[in-house]
Amino acid sequence: MLQVKNISAYYGDAQALENVSLAVSESGVVALLGPNAAGKSTTLRVISGILPAASGSVTFNGEDITTASPQERVELGLVHVPEGRKLFGTLSVEDNLLLGGYCGRKDRKTGSRLERVYERFPKLKERRNQDAGLLSGGEQQMVAVGRGLMAQPKVLMIDEMSLGLAPLIVKQMFSLVQEIALEGVCVLIVEQHVQNALAVSHHGFIIESGVTRVAGTAQELMESALVRESYLGH
Repeated sequence: MLQVKNISAYYGDAQALENVSLAVSESGVVALLGPNAAGKSTTLRVISGILPAASGSVTFNGEDITTASPQERVELGLVHVPEGRKLFGTLSVEDNLLLGGYCGRKDRKTGSRLERVYERFPKLKERRNQDAGLLSGGEQQMVAVGRGLMAQPKVLMIDEMSLGLAPLIVKQMFSLVQEIALEGVCVLIVEQHVQNALAVSHHGFIIESGVTRVAGTAQELMESALVRESYLGH
């Protein structure tokens, strides 16, 4: 479904990615892992069109989208939940969610999608008229993921979903990722919590210093000497 081939990218004169490649199938969870400043978030920015690729290609459902705009990619079903949530804090929870519906693939079912988000996140329904900026960190992350789901993704990319959240909320969010994948959406997660991420993933990639170091099934990564020594402390 999604193929990234030999992508390089820069911030000014500083190279952030060098020939990064990955492939994502039509369903399941894929983990993009690595240390801080490894290039994980940058990879998602290139995939979503926020940062242009200096070289290489991004293909989605057989279509080359390397030069497509972020809006065009969202309309195709490629949706990015950014690190830090990026909510409109002075807008209500419901207005933040509805923005995802306006940006995504167009149909007349915005209301039913909104109700589905509220079914997933009952707390958000209780707080639907509250300013998003007044929510807890976990609730804000629910809004960010819910907004992404409102856009009807085929691939949902979630950047640092568990960052700064309480352990119980982290567990709930990983369970949610599995539920979304079971409904036929491919979920690409960027995570520093390697063990948690691999536990819910079927495939994974390790990026270090802007380069893809390891790729394989989640089980293969769990058994990899590099992963065990560098990320799992074994």
